Amino acid sequence: MYNYREVMTEISLDEFTAQGEAFLDAKASRKVVEEKFVWGNGSDVVGMFEEKDRNDELEDLKRACEWRAKKFDAGFGWISGPKAFGGRELPHAYQRAFDSLEGRFQVPNQSYFTIGLGMVAPTIAVHASQAAKEKYVAQMFRGDIVGCQLFSEPGAGSDLASLQTKAEKDGDVWVITGQKVWTSGAHYSDIGEVIARTDPDLPKHKGLTGFIVDMRDPAVEIRPLRQMTGGASFNEVFFNELRVPDDHRLGDVNNGWNVALTTLMNERAAIGAGGGGGGLLTRAIEMTRHFGLSDDPVTRQMLADVAIHQRVAGYNNQRAMDKIKAGGLPGPEMSIAKLAGTMNTRRLSDFVSHVLGAKMVADSGEWGTYAWSQLVVGAPGASIAGGSDEVMRNIVGERVLGLPKDTGIDSKSPFNELKVGTQKA
Repeated sequence: MYNYREVMTEISLDEFTAQGEAFLDAKASRKVVEEKFVWGNGSDVVGMFEEKDRNDELEDLKRACEWRAKKFDAGFGWISGPKAFGGRELPHAYQRAFDSLEGRFQVPNQSYFTIGLGMVAPTIAVHASQAAKEKYVAQMFRGDIVGCQLFSEPGAGSDLASLQTKAEKDGDVWVITGQKVWTSGAHYSDIGEVIARTDPDLPKHKGLTGFIVDMRDPAVEIRPLRQMTGGASFNEVFFNELRVPDDHRLGDVNNGWNVALTTLMNERAAIGAGGGGGGLLTRAIEMTRHFGLSDDPVTRQMLADVAIHQRVAGYNNQRAMDKIKAGGLPGPEMSIAKLAGTMNTRRLSDFVSHVLGAKMVADSGEWGTYAWSQLVVGAPGASIAGGSDEVMRNIVGERVLGLPKDTGIDSKSPFNELKVGTQKA
């Protein structure tokens, strides 16, 4: 399939680590040991999202894809994956060992693959036809193809099952028409995972079907969405009678809700396992000292609250990721991780606003002040991406705490039956 050097699975972890280090030494440069953070030195950018010029972004993506190809061809692109798709079928401990090694080297930004490899590829591997698996999975892990996720719609964000994008069967193809919104990376992606409504007469959770779509098709229109931060990290996507072959369907017809759940649990795993904000916490501590607030009791209490919650979230994330690395599936604990992450971002944002006040509103050119505004105006996005805070609380309440299902349009309470009956009348 590719210039992949077959290696026996019986290789010891020490031998594997030596191979990985030799590869990295040959293909990349080691990082210079980072110096201790000093207030006023280096960049003071602290935004939630990395705002890039789209031409620069494409050049950055090209370098990232080239690096993935090198890793894959050397046998380090999908270490725990099946050999049929270019993997090595080694234990997850081997992947962790290589990731740790790679972190010591200067390599191109790999965030472009977070959605494709963390959410879309696992869904294809579970639900796609054999032909689709063979066509896409290995290419995604090699960096030949970048994937995106197209779920949310203007009228169906947190309530995903209310989506209205439709897919109608026409012989051996499906014709997809509708709009998606808040799609990260749509503008540089090659394929996308779409959930569409295939039977409007079934209950809303049961009339959905998943598909793999070609993002380069002329029937796909992509428009950037400008954010409060000034950047455009997200897009709205329009499907204008996009024709998709049936072998690009994910799972059975009208079983798209289970397909979506596979993706969403992996999505929350990826979001929840993100950085715990340790670097920003260090910066916030030094900011407190710089402005002479180290002994202010209110400021100290707020800072301690931020630090404690980040530490607790880190422990919970580690527990959840250990379960996944041991072969378990992402579960409702990822909703806890995701919710904790957004709440901690809000805590940090509130703390910074408390310390800086007007310095964060007006750009005086002072280092480490106005730059924090990027974090503050970007923080609300974290409460929406990957499922809103309200949805996460419902999942935790129902699936972790065992509380009754939240009253909604699908609930079977007498109140809702009365409302439905009244509407039908």
